[in-house]
Amino acid sequence: MKSGQLQINELTTILNQHFHWNKARMACFVGMLIALMSVSTVNLTQLALTFPSRAQIPSRYRRIQRFFSGHRIDYNDVARFIMKLFGFTETDFYLSLDRTNWKWGGVNINLLVLAVVYRGAAIPVYWLPLNKRGNSNSRERKALLQRFIGQFGKGRIKGLLADREFIGDAWMGWLIQERIPFIIRIRNNSISTNRRGQKTRVDRLFEALKPGETARLQQPRPLGQCRVHLSALRLADGELLVVASGGRVQDAIKIYGLRWEIETLFGCLKGRGFKLEETRVVGYLRIKKLLVLPVIAFCWTHKVGDWLHDCVLPIKIKTHRRKAQSIFRYGLDGIRSEFFNVHSRSNKRLKKLISLLSPIPPALYAMELPVTS
Repeated sequence: MKSGQLQINELTTILNQHFHWNKARMACFVGMLIALMSVSTVNLTQLALTFPSRAQIPSRYRRIQRFFSGHRIDYNDVARFIMKLFGFTETDFYLSLDRTNWKWGGVNINLLVLAVVYRGAAIPVYWLPLNKRGNSNSRERKALLQRFIGQFGKGRIKGLLADREFIGDAWMGWLIQERIPFIIRIRNNSISTNRRGQKTRVDRLFEALKPGETARLQQPRPLGQCRVHLSALRLADGELLVVASGGRVQDAIKIYGLRWEIETLFGCLKGRGFKLEETRVVGYLRIKKLLVLPVIAFCWTHKVGDWLHDCVLPIKIKTHRRKAQSIFRYGLDGIRSEFFNVHSRSNKRLKKLISLLSPIPPALYAMELPVTS
């Protein structure tokens, strides 16, 4: 069997177990997935160039267009696939909520994303295109989180992490009411009370902190109409980082640092990875559908990077104690090498990388031995 057909057949077999699509739709999606690994952009014109088909380029382009214009996608199926792929249904986790946006022509594309914190780059589970500019509101945030809870419950949520954009009485009050732990950064000029019950800015409660020092107030304090725990860190540049936490949360400042993983995710989906901002798809529903492609590609590359790092060859650590490359980049380079370099390709390794797109028990994953070419 030719290598290209092997790739298509193996990927189709795996994805057919999780998505209820007809043969033509699945073949189109798998073709786009392979093309995306090659060109690293969701621009449909570029995808059509390497889309595996004997048809002429204009025909390939129209086929891809029809997928995003006419095919219905069950986003709960996508979410369940992702949660199983990383074993999140069997472990506790932190969620991260954030927004990414860009502009194409006169159109603002604005996405609200809910992701699971995981090994340096958060894994996206649900996303909501916002048909407007600027921040999300509490109704939109609740809708996204309620959809997640409706599928996976809230018993395994260790905490929800969010930046200063995600504040407000209605939102925090709802999280407290639903008993969803959270760690949310707040503005330094937010009003709370001191030990004597007098109103004051929260930054004045931590005036004595020196760069690198952290502190947590022992008793919850009022913040708007809510009562929360306040913690702070004095950054190296002197800026004060203050977070409000609620629920079963300890070490709030340390845990809040994990929020940066969703920014890493956005970098992988956009400029440093699949160049989401190069898409010419701008319709509200179509951009939501389009995102399924780079999200599944991202999850696959991350799984491959995990395996290469844990079971084949660990990523080098540089003198400043950072990895020489990210798990995502390691995985993407690994897939490209096996899929598109005919001189280094090994069918055994190729099958292994494809199999990593299939959910497997975490214990089995950890026990696997390296596969050599």
